[in-house]
Amino acid sequence: MKGIPGQDIGPTVTELLAELLSLDDPKFRQVNAKHGDDHGVNLSALRAIARRLKTQHELARALWATEDTAARLLALLICRPKLYERDELDSMIRDARTPKVHDWLVNYAVKKNPHSEELRLLWIDDPDAAVASAGWALTTNRVAKRPDGLDLSSLLDVIESDMKDAPDRLQWAMNHCLAQIGIEHADLRARALDIGERLRVLEDYPTPPNCTSPFAPTWINEMVSRRS
Repeated sequence: MKGIPGQDIGPTVTELLAELLSLDDPKFRQVNAKHGDDHGVNLSALRAIARRLKTQHELARALWATEDTAARLLALLICRPKLYERDELDSMIRDARTPKVHDWLVNYAVKKNPHSEELRLLWIDDPDAAVASAGWALTTNRVAKRPDGLDLSSLLDVIESDMKDAPDRLQWAMNHCLAQIGIEHADLRARALDIGERLRVLEDYPTPPNCTSPFAPTWINEMVSRRS
């Protein structure tokens, strides 16, 4: 690709898509499919490309626009989170088709964006369960890092009434918030444990050895014990 002599203008979107396609491994794709994701690129290889590219926000926008899952994951690794507009992120979360893209969008872009609190409030009651789960993920982040101003008792009220029958992704996000409240706030720990024990959400979730169960009472007690 020609450019100014001595200037490396970097790969095009087309060239990056071709590179990602060359890295697509059917075995990884099969594993990812079990989690609802539709790409087969090893995440270590994806991160290596991101390190090579460094931060390139306009390229990130162009990669997102391709709608390719691997390209969108790469975009989130090279974007500049603070440059996204509120409405742009709102549109992106509604268009994030797969769990991994959704999770990375929230964690790598939205949490670092100045509009994160506006989006938290906009999303948490959204009728789309996937969008609402993003609102709950942002709320969990606030519970852990900036709880001042949050009505934690009201959050527990909503979790107690709605979590049991919530769709999977939303249920997971609400359960994480329940556990985080129990871990971080000793005055509400007994209530968080009681809610978890009564609802039994994720009680039987398969957990690998040496990993903490997502069942809230087990999660809370384990994390509190580690801090003792």
